[in-house]
Amino acid sequence: MNMKGGVHIWLIRHGETEWSKSGQHTGTTDIPLTDDGRKQAAALAPVLASQTFDLVLTSPMGRAIETCRLAGLGDRAQVEPELHEWNYGIYEGRKTADIRAEVPDWSVWTSPIPEGENLADVGRRAQALIDKLLDTKAMNIALFSHAHFSRVFGAQWATGAPGLGAHLVMDTAAMSVLGFEREVRAIVKWNLVG
Repeated sequence: MNMKGGVHIWLIRHGETEWSKSGQHTGTTDIPLTDDGRKQAAALAPVLASQTFDLVLTSPMGRAIETCRLAGLGDRAQVEPELHEWNYGIYEGRKTADIRAEVPDWSVWTSPIPEGENLADVGRRAQALIDKLLDTKAMNIALFSHAHFSRVFGAQWATGAPGLGAHLVMDTAAMSVLGFEREVRAIVKWNLVG
């Protein structure tokens, strides 16, 4: 693997949707941005315009693609299937509190996800994408994705332990930057809102 100390990976979460607003797990359902979500996405544009990106990738979900477009990078973006959100299986569209009424102490981070992905699955997907990105010549990369996947990606980048993502909060339309402290992978900035 090519360990390039100058690499910066910008993780950008999509803007607000009705389900992110209500706390429903939104993985495979393609929910559009709300009006506020579109405003949040547009507010990213000035910050991202100050950067020169070698590579812009987006999740295949409409909410990420629209956020990328409104943030001013849609014309350069390529769809990257691995950026899709965690597949919540039978818990898709449900709130944690509702799930816990049936499965006490349930957590996406530690519990089985029937018909979906578990933490190890998402961690492997994040690591495969990290390896792919480090094998490119790109030094400044923008990734438009989702909260849980981005949290796992950040954790996997920094520690190789995807469970650290449970401790990394990521708001809608938030930006985080991953890079290096000398030769060590690091979280440079986390959960910045435009």
